[in-house]
Amino acid sequence: MVIKIPNIFIKTTSLLFLILYLLITTTSNPHSVLADEVTDEEDPEFYILDETPTILSNATVSSKTRMLVSQYKKIKKGMRCHVESYNICNGVKANNGTSLLHCCKKHCRNILGDMNNCGRCGHKCGFGQRCCGGVCTYVNFNPNHCGKCTRKCKSGVKCEYGYCGYA
Repeated sequence: MVIKIPNIFIKTTSLLFLILYLLITTTSNPHSVLADEVTDEEDPEFYILDETPTILSNATVSSKTRMLVSQYKKIKKGMRCHVESYNICNGVKANNGTSLLHCCKKHCRNILGDMNNCGRCGHKCGFGQRCCGGVCTYVNFNPNHCGKCTRKCKSGVKCEYGYCGYA
């Protein structure tokens, strides 16, 4: 006994698998237009603090506190915090002034470059935007922020689709 499968069923399943494959591959690529979150290869895993956090600024300097303060000169990205009791990242500058840390929903966030907390906690950038210096900026056609925040096109060169001098 031979089971016959309708031709339309085979075509439909093949088309569905192809669409599913394309969706998975485009959303797993961090530079894809369909990707939910854009990752930056230059974004550090740790923030190197420019100053001592305010939670430790009143501590008297002894050998034990020196060790504690040196531990907090480096804060891991997304480190837990609490606005009222354990706010180690309350407006602390890091990475030579390029990062400004705030406690957003119990995690330390860089409000100068975080697309979900741009300029202040909870302020999300829209589709096609990146957080550049705390301001949501379109980077696809902006010659001052072409493709990413710090990329500037040469004079007279257009920024198209996130590339200087595309086409």
